Amino acid sequence: MHILISNDDGIYAPGVRALAEALSKTEHQITVVCPDRERSATGHALTLQEPLRVDRITDIYPPSIEAWACSGTPSDTVKLALDALLGDRPDLVLSGINRGANLGTDVLYSGTVSAAMEGVLEGVPSIAFSLAGFTHLDFSAAANFAKKMVQAISDYALEEPILLNVNIPAIDEEDICGVVVTRLGIRRYRDQFEKRIDPRGKIYYWLSGVVIEEEAEADTDIQAIRDNYITITPLKPDLTFTAAIPFIKTWTDKLTNLPSR
Repeated sequence: MHILISNDDGIYAPGVRALAEALSKTEHQITVVCPDRERSATGHALTLQEPLRVDRITDIYPPSIEAWACSGTPSDTVKLALDALLGDRPDLVLSGINRGANLGTDVLYSGTVSAAMEGVLEGVPSIAFSLAGFTHLDFSAAANFAKKMVQAISDYALEEPILLNVNIPAIDEEDICGVVVTRLGIRRYRDQFEKRIDPRGKIYYWLSGVVIEEEAEADTDIQAIRDNYITITPLKPDLTFTAAIPFIKTWTDKLTNLPSR
């Protein structure tokens, strides 16, 4: 297969290098196109008001890998790769390995997941990989599992372009309990804006936050990661709340009978 790899941590991040190096030892053709710097939590943003610039990267990846750094967002990098840099469409888009989990509703903000989703929007099956921790930075278990998933897809192709969101516990590989298919849990945060003053006396704010509530039933990705399982969650770009359509139709029918005020 021809595999496109991107991420949101940037072209020099250890996670993407671990993923690319692991796959360079296979028979697959690997191309890496990533942001030139960290672009975490950019969601599905696109760069429209300024040009995108790209540079070939030749010093940190195996010689068999063609690598590019892009000035844009994670979604920019995948769109640019698919529609400008690559001669032929890849068979698979991979994003990651991200430093930090992408669980539950966090996927709506994730640049890692958005890069993979861009592949699906372009009709290419995609996988987002995340290491569920910030202090344990051994990406070998995640890279080994990614290699297994790529081989499985090579042998047993996905029936349609879908996004698989994969989180790997940040523990030693021998301590991982197994692999489960999950649904998204729900995470809620209390946003905190720390007010600061720069050297010129201008006020600015630094956003942080803490998790205040998690809905983590047994079949969710959040609970499975707590139990030291690798999680695979199939996602799709259609956000339609289908079950609400009949009620909304009834509700909108009543709008025509409301008097104007």
